[in-house]
Amino acid sequence: MSSADLVRMANQIAANLRHLGDEEAAKLTAGHIRSFWAPPMRADLLRVAASGGAPLDTIVMAACRILDPSLGIAEPGTPLPADLDAAGR
Repeated sequence: MSSADLVRMANQIAANLRHLGDEEAAKLTAGHIRSFWAPPMRADLLRVAASGGAPLDTIVMAACRILDPSLGIAEPGTPLPADLDAAGR
């Protein structure tokens, strides 16, 4: 399955759960992906999320942080390294 298909499917799950609020939707999106997606599909989605190269819904990004906190996916609004000066500000 292509990365574009995984992004589309994950975004659809998030869109269907958005009415529950972002935090609950992220937990349930992560639970759905953990329960129903094959490990290679999950790994590909996490790789896409970590690369920042796809238009993932913010709920999906939060779900990816739940699925694998070690990825170091930045919270929304966190400055990227290029945005920081030499002193880290």
